[in-house]
Amino acid sequence: MSDTRLHVKQLNAWYGQAQALFDVSLAVNAGELVVLQGLNGAGKSSLLQSLMGIGPRATGQIEWAGQRMDTWPAHRRAQAGLGFVAEDRRLFSGLSVQENLWIAARADSKAAMAKQCDRVLALFPVLGHMLSRPASQMSGGEQQMLAIARTLMTSPRLLLLDEPCEGIAPVLVQALRQALLLLRGEGMSLLVAEQNNILAAHADRVLVLTSGHLQASD
Repeated sequence: MSDTRLHVKQLNAWYGQAQALFDVSLAVNAGELVVLQGLNGAGKSSLLQSLMGIGPRATGQIEWAGQRMDTWPAHRRAQAGLGFVAEDRRLFSGLSVQENLWIAARADSKAAMAKQCDRVLALFPVLGHMLSRPASQMSGGEQQMLAIARTLMTSPRLLLLDEPCEGIAPVLVQALRQALLLLRGEGMSLLVAEQNNILAAHADRVLVLTSGHLQASD
């Protein structure tokens, strides 16, 4: 059986009449880290949002674990195992770290939720020291950790990350990279958009987007 989790064929996307993606095809296998590179405006965010079902108008074929999902709404894609962390993080700024985590939890009981939370906090120990802190009072790097941790509370099998290490302190970049590589080592698939080459050196493959066209694969 193929270990391909995500298979995209000839994905096109538009904002009104302006086309953002042109016949993009790619695959992400189980346990792979695939990095998507390109300049601002190249289409990286449009691609991730289209895969999650929250972006521009799109056509093409998106398969997840062998099932067509391009007609599914975003919540069904999330239920199937896709997790998305947007560049702007989209945290609940007035809620505490713990509340942000618990509101996203997918568990049958408080005990299961607590166990899930403990696992996530083991990946990002810094968050464990600020559980009662409002998200609005965190640094950019801490907010990024919380955004990823919150998404992990939904038990995804594929993480879609938009510029996760952009504009944050180097010490937190190192911690984020370590956590993401640990997740990959545990079998999670990751598709990461980045410009700064922080994860590209560790990637199974690097894809390059230029003006909405997929240019290369290394």
